[in-house]
Amino acid sequence: MKKGGGMKHLTKSEEILLLSIWKLEDNAYGVPIKKYVSKVTGRIWTFGALYVSLDKLAKKGYVTKIKGDPIPERGGRYKIYYHLTPDGMKALQTARELNESLWKDVPKFAFIPEN
Repeated sequence: MKKGGGMKHLTKSEEILLLSIWKLEDNAYGVPIKKYVSKVTGRIWTFGALYVSLDKLAKKGYVTKIKGDPIPERGGRYKIYYHLTPDGMKALQTARELNESLWKDVPKFAFIPEN
């Protein structure tokens, strides 16, 4: 995704979602992704917001969507699994490098108020 000579940076939400998919590996579908991102961010993500964001990541080419087999316990509905693409992995690497660069030389406890 080149624009103006450089790769477009991920939003924090995109970064969180891509990392959750990477961490969940073959279990990266709606419910586990929602639980994971809600846990790490401390805020509840609705399924609507989650799926809109995941669809945007798919349109950008950062994830693929794969339909699982229909499951009787789900009324014959299938799960949609998400996997990172090479572009998604590259975007995460770029985000990590940016964060490391931004935080370089900032002491770990720089923002803890003194008594």
